[in-house]
Amino acid sequence: MGVCVCYPLQVTPSIGAGAGRLNSRKEAGLLAAVTLTQKIVVYLSDTTLMDILPKISQDILLPVLSFLTSPTISFPSGAQARTILCMKAISLVALVALRIGSEMVQQHLSSTLRMFFEAFSLPLAEQGQPVEPAVGQVGLLPHDPSALEELQKVFNPEMAYSTFVPFSCLLGDVIPVVVPNHELVGHLASLYLASIPSGEEPAPGVASLERSTLGTDPFSGSSEDTHSGTFGGVLVGNRIQIPAEAQQDVSGSPSSFCLASGGKEESALKQELPRSAHLLCGNWLAYWQYEIGVSQNNARFHFHQIKLQSYVGHLGAIKCMAPLSGEDFFLKLASQERQEPSSPSHHDGPLSCDSSIHIWDPFTGKLIHAFEAPDSKVPITAVSAMSPPYSSVGMASADSVLRFIDHRKPGLQHEFRLATGANAGLIRCLAVSPSGRSIVAGFSSGFMVLLDTRTGLILRGWPAHEGDILQIKATEGNTVISSSSDHSLTVWKELEQKPLQTYKSISEPIHAFDLYSNEVVAGTVANKIGVYSLQESLPPSITKLSSENFRGTLTSLAVLPTKCHLLLGSDNGTVRLLA
Repeated sequence: MGVCVCYPLQVTPSIGAGAGRLNSRKEAGLLAAVTLTQKIVVYLSDTTLMDILPKISQDILLPVLSFLTSPTISFPSGAQARTILCMKAISLVALVALRIGSEMVQQHLSSTLRMFFEAFSLPLAEQGQPVEPAVGQVGLLPHDPSALEELQKVFNPEMAYSTFVPFSCLLGDVIPVVVPNHELVGHLASLYLASIPSGEEPAPGVASLERSTLGTDPFSGSSEDTHSGTFGGVLVGNRIQIPAEAQQDVSGSPSSFCLASGGKEESALKQELPRSAHLLCGNWLAYWQYEIGVSQNNARFHFHQIKLQSYVGHLGAIKCMAPLSGEDFFLKLASQERQEPSSPSHHDGPLSCDSSIHIWDPFTGKLIHAFEAPDSKVPITAVSAMSPPYSSVGMASADSVLRFIDHRKPGLQHEFRLATGANAGLIRCLAVSPSGRSIVAGFSSGFMVLLDTRTGLILRGWPAHEGDILQIKATEGNTVISSSSDHSLTVWKELEQKPLQTYKSISEPIHAFDLYSNEVVAGTVANKIGVYSLQESLPPSITKLSSENFRGTLTSLAVLPTKCHLLLGSDNGTVRLLA
């Protein structure tokens, strides 16, 4: 089976007004680009590596080194971040150099190594000694004192020893050609070596510091031809492999950077990509390319209908979904669970319509407590958990009574009647304020009731809609959002008589929505996604889901706010992740 390698990485130096600044996001992006490239290179074949080597050098190594060695740009995290980036960048260069051999290094990576080692000359340049500028550096901008201080801390004698000695072993006689200031860097390395007390080991080289990436046994475990070659070595590609007995003779020297031994198979220089059942099936490349260009100041939710992933496992419609706080997991409830014959069922019905409330541990799957309704003839119609640190759960029944239970102990805590008579209808949904001080109940008649959870007093009751209330959400600032079968989406202040905003859907009601900052992301049964503003009178942004990205009828929706993703549940039991 062939492996198709997609290589979308690119590091672009800043231009314009922000050319002399790095923020924390860009700093993290530089580290991520180098780290991801390291992981990719390990799985590339020799042919593929040589094909994209110019792209690696021009689009990643040189731009990263231009930031790393720049005396005009300081790092937000200071010398520590620059040191980490330095070690990761030079380790990536070393990884590629070990793969392609010294001749190809001289041909393809000369400018990269020259730029890196020229950084050791920058402190001398500030002291008035003439030093030629490194390749790719801009000399028009004034030097930043904090950036120069970082360079002095990073490109010190210890760094010179850790990097120059291994590359000298790797390149041999070519090192004076590739590194013009090799005498200076070698002198710094000797100063560090002389500063070490007798009996102590010098600092490990790049290979030891990045052993998990480069591997400690670059030439072991290879499936290539080991029976050809001359002069006691084995020819592998364009390099000569030294036999193990020859490696043992030099393993104690600094050249162990090139000839270390005794590593694990999974940390070799080149690996075969293993098969995996967990695949990214969606268009993640399009999503990443879009995210690179998004401004940090852009606070709006932008839905581009980029399909990222699908989750199956249910036979019936997805009724509701609850992403966990880390946004890496989510819980879902369907109208018909797919269960193995041996799995016990703790409910008499698939949707807990047996007038009982079960509280589960989502990580262990164990049942913590089960609460039965006081009257089995009056079913429970809505449930909502109180916000932390409260441990109560509110449950509404068909007789318009709201009861509170605590999962830590049996029995009821409180019981409040929210409406009298049949005019209000059934309680369809509940919403607890983020502070936990109030709870809102929505009725099938369109009536809404606001209850103070501390005193049990009804603060307000009003006819909010002309039809059945489908969903309620409570957010910061005592704000409540409700949707109804009368095709309206309304934003309320808890104690104000008139709504703040009202949006009308022309063709169909909004039956599922979630909150993102100061916006509402809503869905309809016609598979339309709308983004509505809570504070500004802006027209909503409406997107029709294509059949290619979403099949079936939209039944539930959840927003992943950190990643700006949407989880969409359908009537066919499939959940899809879109951006």
